[in-house]
Amino acid sequence: MKRTGGILVVDDDPDLREFLRLMITSIGFEVISAANGQEALDVLEDHDPDLILLDMKMPVMDGWEFSRALETRGAHPPVVVFTAAPDPAARAAEVHADGWLGKPFELEELEATVRKFAAHPAR
Repeated sequence: MKRTGGILVVDDDPDLREFLRLMITSIGFEVISAANGQEALDVLEDHDPDLILLDMKMPVMDGWEFSRALETRGAHPPVVVFTAAPDPAARAAEVHADGWLGKPFELEELEATVRKFAAHPAR
């Protein structure tokens, strides 16, 4: 049986993943992380998160490849792209994401985004 809830953070930068874990858990949500799109797909085999925070440029499997693979699976949680690209909204549109955060982002923006798209804080 799949575990449900939490936020899946997909980014190749271990320091950023840890920072996001600390920030997101401080507002009451569980965090699962993956270093690239392939790891994220593996996580989704056993876990059904409430939200996916997705970096676009990663080794092994980038955000574009991950998004294509996710679409083939049918229904999935909301995806929010976070990227340092000059036009994060355009990157989000390319992969039909539900939202976006530009890097760097303010902590208030992160919290508002997580609360907007994720329904279930940790119990």
